[in-house]
Amino acid sequence: MPITLIRGGTIITESGRRRADVLCREGRIAAVDDALEFPAGAAVIDASGCYVMPGGIDPHTHMQLPMMGTVVADDFLTGTAAAAAGGTTTILDFVAPEPGQSPLEALATWRTWAAKATLDYGFHMTVSWWGEPLSAAMDALVREHGITSFKFFLAYKGRMMLADEELLAGFRRCRELGALAQVHAENGELIAYLQQKMLAEGLTSPLGHALSRPPQCEAEATLRAITMAEILEVPLYVVHVSAAEAAEAIARARARGAKVIGETLPGFLAIDDSVYSAREFDFAAGHVMSPPYRPKGHQEALWRALDAGALSTTGTDHCPFTRAQKRLGLEDFTKIPNGCGGVEDRLHVLWHLGVNAGRISPERFVALTSANAARAFNLWPRKGSLEAGADADLIVLDPERSKTISAATQHQKTDFSVWEGLQVKGAVVHTLSRGRQIWADGDLRAEQGWGRYLARKPFGPAYEGMV
Repeated sequence: MPITLIRGGTIITESGRRRADVLCREGRIAAVDDALEFPAGAAVIDASGCYVMPGGIDPHTHMQLPMMGTVVADDFLTGTAAAAAGGTTTILDFVAPEPGQSPLEALATWRTWAAKATLDYGFHMTVSWWGEPLSAAMDALVREHGITSFKFFLAYKGRMMLADEELLAGFRRCRELGALAQVHAENGELIAYLQQKMLAEGLTSPLGHALSRPPQCEAEATLRAITMAEILEVPLYVVHVSAAEAAEAIARARARGAKVIGETLPGFLAIDDSVYSAREFDFAAGHVMSPPYRPKGHQEALWRALDAGALSTTGTDHCPFTRAQKRLGLEDFTKIPNGCGGVEDRLHVLWHLGVNAGRISPERFVALTSANAARAFNLWPRKGSLEAGADADLIVLDPERSKTISAATQHQKTDFSVWEGLQVKGAVVHTLSRGRQIWADGDLRAEQGWGRYLARKPFGPAYEGMV
């Protein structure tokens, strides 16, 4: 295991910044201090003029996911390599059993796929159906396999959507096991009705996707999930918040003292629903994801929620498809595979649009991209911190370096980018995973199988560490 000294940079954590060197030894951070002595045989990374921060934690990815008759473009090898190039050092992916399938059987499949990962990874479990066998399997998932977060769907009628009584049972089971309940919050009944209405009226284009999933569907489902969780006294994590009204519901709940965590995505902070009106199908369909991009005004509301602490984490919902795959829905927007890429771009976009624009501080950037996710999913302080003893997952970001995001140069295995042509200032020039340099100023050194599985412990009775 190499010894690495990162010298001359300014370290930034969620709580502050200072000039210091960082020594990495045997995969861990050994010391953080001014003018550390140079150990014999150590590799040196010159971080002069740069910021040294914890590596990004992406709490929301979908590598190699089978969906809507196809499979996402990135597997665990290509997806995690792309993440490394963008400064992410840990991902939390979703195991997705088929309806009726044993979650333990699905986990075995995902473990096989993830053995190729170049970064450390953990899993959430998608609750795609409900019944006593699944409830019983949750015990083994938590206590034997270290999966302590379970995602419930209020959307996708006829596929993964659960009835309210099933949600209540699932939430209670999470409470018993010390697991975190997550929700995809959209009103599936309303969406199914609106989808059929659009098609009956002859609207088959990607615009129908956005119109059939209005912000009210997300707002209602978010409030319903919060109400259930608050009464049952179970912490709740709301994934990919896109609508201002949903963020407001989370803010009000947190102000009451409810343990609710909201996550948003970089795209929801910058892209509006005009993309679905594009004449070119490939462009409009390339932005189809659920929930969809929202009308203008929602983006600034989400930025304010991030800055105020109403929203706590950022993920990517990385689920990319090629243009050819998106054309499965050429005649029917409900058949367009839902998902966009972004695991490579999250840190660059948030730094450029957030820190450079004065919307968030560098310290808040660290909280939103790393530290808060580590706490929410019980990985702190091993991940998300620069404390001695933590895993040596670090990035060096040059605030003066610029780059242009393009599908032609990205490492993600798709021919489309929602950020096409965006020039960002502030670029990750070095990424270290457990002390090993896997991105070195344009040289991708990610190694298949380097990533380790992160089994997580259940939370304590009071769910300590909730952000």
